[in-house]
Amino acid sequence: MLVMATEQNVNDGVKNYAEDWITVKNIIDGMIQLENGYYVTGIKVLPKNIFIMDEGERNNTLFSLQNFYNMIDYEFWLIIADRPVDINVYLSQLQLLYQRTPDSAIRKIIMQDINKANAFMGAEYNVVDTEYFILFKEKKLEVIQKRIANLISGLANAQINSVRVSNVDLRMILDNFLNGGMTTTFGTVMFNG
Repeated sequence: MLVMATEQNVNDGVKNYAEDWITVKNIIDGMIQLENGYYVTGIKVLPKNIFIMDEGERNNTLFSLQNFYNMIDYEFWLIIADRPVDINVYLSQLQLLYQRTPDSAIRKIIMQDINKANAFMGAEYNVVDTEYFILFKEKKLEVIQKRIANLISGLANAQINSVRVSNVDLRMILDNFLNGGMTTTFGTVMFNG
């Protein structure tokens, strides 16, 4: 549980929890519905490695991103979150491929990949997929739709793909911030006050 420490509550011996000021009512249709009537929503930005582009293309992308951020005239949050990845399916596929492959050189390469996957599953590694989000809050649903469309098209102009956040994305973000990355199995983190 994330505890917000302030000078006031440290002196009083009172603990204020993040859940006390994040008043989530529901998660529905890719939006976090807050008790004050606002919705928190946005887009998930698909990563793109600009360092493998040629210099001209990289500069154009950076210039387009600068223009994109300058067009946003409302409060927004850039969120980077790690989502745990289960590589058991990938490992199973490698093991099946190993059993079906007669060529010893290819089997050796597949075994190296199997060993590497097993090493990643060890206690010293956390296999995660880093995801990027742009979130904002708004009360009016028509404004939300327009902002999402503008964000997606603005990033598309910079040749960066994005999609509207899903309920699963929003739950994962809340889990990352409120539960130390532990996935809840009972649904949305709620505040009853």
